[in-house]
Amino acid sequence: MATTKNKRAVGRPRRFDPDQAVAIAQGLFHAKGYDRVSLADLTDALQIKPPSFYAAFGNKNGLYARVLDRYVESGSIPFSEILRDDQPVAECLKVLLEEAARRYGADPEAPGCLVLEGARCHDAEARAAAGAFHRGAQEQIRAYVAARAPEDADRIADFVGTVMVGLSAMAREGHDADRLLATARLAGQALTME
Repeated sequence: MATTKNKRAVGRPRRFDPDQAVAIAQGLFHAKGYDRVSLADLTDALQIKPPSFYAAFGNKNGLYARVLDRYVESGSIPFSEILRDDQPVAECLKVLLEEAARRYGADPEAPGCLVLEGARCHDAEARAAAGAFHRGAQEQIRAYVAARAPEDADRIADFVGTVMVGLSAMAREGHDADRLLATARLAGQALTME
């Protein structure tokens, strides 16, 4: 009589795709904010156990860093396309603010800017990671203005940065894209009055 050994269920184990996991986590972080996303939220959404999560990402901050990289590469405002040397500075900055308004208000389930909101979270490491991207964007705006109007670069970059932070915050408060766009256009008028 032949004996049979215990057999595992037929089929291959589900394959874990880290890139897809980062995309899913991006949606969670954008919708809820870094502080309100728990490890349980992440492992449930990714359909993995905590040991697999830690093996893949190290910790929540490790995953968040990858989310920020993905967002900046594919989902954030294309500064280099908008801040053009062949257009007036005020016009380009106006377009930048309007694009921010559209993007920040596009998805009521994930409003605002992932980077700007992350730069205000309570976790110091996550805040520093998001803050680095925020400072990079601010510097890009400042350098763009400085190339044509060095004496106004800090003041104008501060103004544009403040408006963008405000647009993101108001999107999180429930302002829709049309309302944000009206604010961005009003700020754009202030830039053309320079």
